[in-house]
Amino acid sequence: MASENCKIFHERQKLQFCLLHSLNNLFQQEGAFTRASLNEIAEKLVLDYPNKQTWTPLSVVFKPHHNALTGNYDINVLIAALEGRGKSVVWHDRRNEASAIDLDGGENSLMGIVINVPVTRYAGLWKSRHWVALRKIDGVWYNLDSDFHAPQCFKDSKEVREFLDYIIGLGGEVLLVKNDKE
Repeated sequence: MASENCKIFHERQKLQFCLLHSLNNLFQQEGAFTRASLNEIAEKLVLDYPNKQTWTPLSVVFKPHHNALTGNYDINVLIAALEGRGKSVVWHDRRNEASAIDLDGGENSLMGIVINVPVTRYAGLWKSRHWVALRKIDGVWYNLDSDFHAPQCFKDSKEVREFLDYIIGLGGEVLLVKNDKE
C-alpha cells in the first residue's frame, strides 16, 4: 500500500474510540458520529434488551455495549449507528475468500468495509480488537485505519482482496456496509 493524502478525511486514534473514528472515516466527515451519539446508541441498546444485566459497581464503567471511559464499542453499536443512517451491514462469511466481495461494483451499492481485527499491545500483555474502515473514494480504495498517520491507498481491488484475506486469516471480521438497507 502506498501512502497518499489527497484531501481524504482521516481521524486519528484516541483511547479505545476506534469505532467512532472508523465511522467518521467511513462517512468522510468530522463529527458524523460523536462520543455522545455512540453512547446514546449503546444506552438505548441496553434499554431495548429484555434480559438486562444485574447492576454492579463496575457497571458504571463497563457497560454491556461499551466502556464508559475509553469507548471500546461493540458490533451492536456499529450496526445500530449505520442502520440509523439508512445503511445495512452484511457480515462476510469468513469461509469464503474476499474474492466473493464485489469491490468493483457501483459505489451506490457498497459504501465501504469495516473490519474488526485482533490486536496485541504492550509486549503481549494487552489483547483486544480494533475497528478499521476501508472506503473507495474517487475510484481508489483506502485503508483509513485510525492508528495510521495518514490514509493508505491500495493500488487496485486485487490488493484490497489480498489484504482482506490476510485479515480473515488473522481471525478478523469483515463487515460490508451497504448504502441501501436490504
